Amino acid sequence: MFTGIVQAVGRIVAATSGAGAQRLVVSGGALDASDVAIGDSVAVAGCCLTVVGVERDGAQASLAFDVSDETLGCTAHLDRAGEVNLEKALRLADRLGGHLMTGHVDGVGRVVSMVQVPAAADAPELSRGSVRFEVEVPPELARFIAAKGSIAVDGVSLTVNGVDGARFHVNLIPHTLAATTLGALAAGGRVNLEVDLIARYVERLAAAGG
Repeated sequence: MFTGIVQAVGRIVAATSGAGAQRLVVSGGALDASDVAIGDSVAVAGCCLTVVGVERDGAQASLAFDVSDETLGCTAHLDRAGEVNLEKALRLADRLGGHLMTGHVDGVGRVVSMVQVPAAADAPELSRGSVRFEVEVPPELARFIAAKGSIAVDGVSLTVNGVDGARFHVNLIPHTLAATTLGALAAGGRVNLEVDLIARYVERLAAAGG
């Protein structure tokens, strides 16, 4: 399980194709990998992957993952070099700062727009630098997204501000833009989505009761 609180931005430095899978090597950047071992789970751009190799060089570490072709076919960002959000699996003693996530990507969304939010006249310091971020989701996922609910975008826990059909928008504060890969996104970009775990169970129970 994960929380959607990104611990570091790493970088995929190698992606080697094999039989039915691809080996990724990820430079962990500022991620504290001192307690990461082979077999552990790490969320990479919101996708739960199993560590199959660890190489340490002082405070830096490179992590290797095997990603199946099936996973590559239903996610974004994992098939090429580039920056990715990283989060180690949740421990029972950790703070739950975001929301509970499984790291199982439900679908890939499309960035519709990223628009600077005008500074509020009565509190300009609170809104300066924020961005209104709008995403279009696959139609089958739209029913799981609600205003004031939670959603994970590329592994980042976000609160939905509003929903319009198959689109939702959130407010990205300057810290989120700086501490994750979301600040580098642009209209037309693809993002991994994981809908709220509770919403999925509610939908399942409602369908069974109907």
